[in-house]
Amino acid sequence: MADPTTTETGAVSAPAAVAPAPAAAGVPAPAAVRAKPAKTIDAGKQANRRIGVRLVIYTVATHAFAGFILLLFELGNRNK
Repeated sequence: MADPTTTETGAVSAPAAVAPAPAAAGVPAPAAVRAKPAKTIDAGKQANRRIGVRLVIYTVATHAFAGFILLLFELGNRNK
């Protein structure tokens, strides 16, 4: 089983340091630009897609459960 912390290249690398550029007279120095992180790969699949699918499933299941509980309250209210 693949390590979920590995990247596409198979190795975990530390972010490279960015040297600040010298500022021109009267112009503020630009903020440090970060490199885009590599996609997280877990067992050959993109983890972000799996998390999104899981989020949709959990959202639907939670709403279905809440609807069932509301149905129980409605049915219990009719017998008063």
